[in-house]
Order: sequence, then C-alpha cells, then structure tokens
Amino acid sequence: MSQLQRVLSFGDRTITLVGTAHVSAESVAEVENTIRELKPDSVAIELDEKRADSIRNKDKYRNLDIIKVLKRGEGFLLLANLVLASFQRRMGQNVGVNPGDEMLAAMRVADELGIPSVMADREIQITLKRAWAKNSFWGKCKLLATLLSSAFSKEDMTEQDIENIKQKNEMDSMMNELAEYMPVVKEVLIDERNVYLAQHIWDSPGKNVVAVLGAGHLEGVVENLEKIAAGGTGADDIKKSVDEINVVPAKGVGAKIWGWIIPVAIVGLIIAGFVYGGTQLGTKMIKSWILWNGTCAAVLTLLAAGHPVTVVVAFISAPITSLCPFIGCGFVTAIVQALVCKPKVRDMETLQDDVTFVGFYKNRILRILLIFILSSLGSSVATFISGADIIGSLAGAGA
Repeated sequence: MSQLQRVLSFGDRTITLVGTAHVSAESVAEVENTIRELKPDSVAIELDEKRADSIRNKDKYRNLDIIKVLKRGEGFLLLANLVLASFQRRMGQNVGVNPGDEMLAAMRVADELGIPSVMADREIQITLKRAWAKNSFWGKCKLLATLLSSAFSKEDMTEQDIENIKQKNEMDSMMNELAEYMPVVKEVLIDERNVYLAQHIWDSPGKNVVAVLGAGHLEGVVENLEKIAAGGTGADDIKKSVDEINVVPAKGVGAKIWGWIIPVAIVGLIIAGFVYGGTQLGTKMIKSWILWNGTCAAVLTLLAAGHPVTVVVAFISAPITSLCPFIGCGFVTAIVQALVCKPKVRDMETLQDDVTFVGFYKNRILRILLIFILSSLGSSVATFISGADIIGSLAGAGA
C-alpha cells in the first residue's frame, strides 16, 4: 500500500483514502489499481459537478460568452480558474499528464465497473468567491499578485519533483508557507474543504468507500472523518460547518457603509473646496479627481493593449465609477473591449494554452480579462492619490 493511502475502519465500514498529485502518472496508476482491486461500493472524488464536467468535456471554453461572464461579476473567477488550470498543465507537461487525469481515471474506472461516483468537493466558484470575499484589501492584492506570477512562471518540474510534493514533509512545508503568507486563502482552500470533503466522503453510499483526493487534503480529511465517526458534538459541529462554508459570506453593514464612505467623502471635500476656497479651488479639486482617475485607468488600459476606444472609455468612466459602489471601471472597460474586439473561435479554443505573458496580449479573451484587472487597479490607486491631493489642496486653502 502507498504511503499516501489511508485505510480507516469504522465498525463494519471501511474508507480508503488515496492521496494524489494532480499531475502525477504514478497517481493515475494508483487510483486505477486501487479501485479495481477493492471494487468499492462507491468512489468519492475531489471534484464538484462542474469541474467533473469540464474534465470530461475538454472543449468547454468553445461556448464561453465573455460578456455574460463579466455581467455576472465573474471576471476575476474566470481568470483565477484559467491561471490555476494553466499552472497545473505546465507542471504536467514534462511527465505527459494533464491536470485532473487521476480524477478522470477514477470516474472512468468507476463507470466501467458500474460503481457510483460521488463528487465530494465544494463548488469551485463558491471556494474562489469565499477566498476573495474573506480577504482584506492587502490580502486581495497578494492573491492577485500570486495568481499573475503563476501565470507568467516558466518553472519546469520533473516527475521526481512532482512525486516529492506528495511526501509529508514537503506537503507540511508548503502548507506552512501558505498559512504564513496568505492565512485566509489557506483557511478557505484547504481547511474548509477538508471539512466539506470529509462530510461528503462519509455520506457516500456503501460500507466500502474509496476516496480520491489531493495529497494536501489527506491528513485534514482523516482528522475530520475521525471526528464524524466519533459522533457527539464534534460530528454535529462539522455538519453545521458544512452548511456555513457552502455559501459566499454576505457583505456586512460595515462593508456596505465603507463602500459609500470614500465617494461621500470626496464629494464632501469638493463641496468644501467651493465653500471655503471659491470656484477656483473647487474647480481645481474636480480637475484633480478627473485627471488622476482618468489618466491612471487609461494608462493601465493602454498597458494591457486596450483598443483606442477602450482607452478613451477608461479615461471617461474611471472618475465616475470611482464615485459609484455599484459598478467598477474594470467592468465598463472590459465590456467595451469585448464589443470592439470580439473574441474569435480560435481564442476560445486556445484559451488555456495562452495563459502566458505573450498569450495575454495575443488572446482576445485573456486581453479582456487583463484590461478588467489593470483598469480596475488603476482606478483604485488613483482614488487614493487624487483623494490625498484634494485633501492637501483644502488644507492649503485653510492655512
């Protein structure tokens, strides 16, 4: 038995956990062999229904409607999905394995043997939305920076490197680094999913269950399964927790108020400028707001190779959207870019392969997402710069 297998016995019930690396040829073989040998009553897999469908359907992005994605407010989520998928694909290139091949193998062998498959993971969109919503502004910046650095990384990994990742000491080191650098991300991506996976593995039908999951979840899932099996308060807490972590946290009253604080403060400062400094100072403050917001958003849109029309729209929309919590500059510029430079079929077909520095400019869909991110960043940074300039102007007038 592999050192990354755990066989747990709970009375007349046995749960076999198979820990994998998502781009490991050895993991694929181990998953296939374990299911064939044990012939379990059910196979639980670390996927949700949508990811399972995307692994089965390699051409899913051919039907992508980028405008609908943006209107649903899922631009960042799409970018995160693409970057993570692309990073795993590059990891597996040197060993001839695609990300998720071991999960696909589990589904294929289970279907072949007539064994029901259980998609035991939380929906990826909920996971990513929770990771974003629970992070502070600084945490969001670090998360975005990490995603972009992963997209542009050219690090090659050998088969031995991938197998080493599955070792406990390597895994512990990676988890500790993640917890230290981005504790909220580790909580959402690892800890919460350990709880969710454990409960759904436990709920899988039959007395003999095989569960296929990433090696990073192995120890946490074992710990939670033992709590569930013990019953009592621990099991009740886990069941309650599963319901709580399966929703995106709503914005609190404080967050909603904060969304209006900056716009109201800026408008108030400009009004004060007219009152205490006259038309000249008030006009100067308005110009500062428009020029800083418009210029920063337009420059970063241009840096993202936005169409000239998109650059102009960025300049015009940024000063307005910065004062409106309901719509962002990035949404406006991305929609305009999608309309003036409509993605073509080949952009959809090569979407995952194009997640590289050059690809972000070559692929029209990726360029739209880049414009969405950079124009939003430009507008956000400019809000603080122009706000500080306005305050300084008012203070100077008071002096």
